[in-house]
Amino acid sequence: MMLTIYHNPRCSKSRQTLALIEGAGISPEIVRYLDEPFSKPQLQDILNKLGFESPRELMRKGEAIYKELNLKNEMNTDELLEAMMSHPKLIERPIVVSGQTAILGRPPENVNEFLPK
Repeated sequence: MMLTIYHNPRCSKSRQTLALIEGAGISPEIVRYLDEPFSKPQLQDILNKLGFESPRELMRKGEAIYKELNLKNEMNTDELLEAMMSHPKLIERPIVVSGQTAILGRPPENVNEFLPK
């Protein structure tokens, strides 16, 4: 099984999710998305895999940058994706992808859906 985790090592939920995956004997591909920002097609693909209709569903609304950029205003999908690409801290974490499906590791136990029983 191939898993990819979009990981922020400074986030406790991200670390806990990674520990659950590794504890199941899986060595996931680890993408530090703060160091390797998403492209627009990558973000759109992840939104599709998560089943989210709007980029806003993947945004951390409590981040200071969310308020600074006034992102709660009416914005189209492209504008929201651009904000997420320019400010990856806005992206909820961790995201775990398996094939054509993705889940948010919030809570970390959500990843159990992808792990062997």
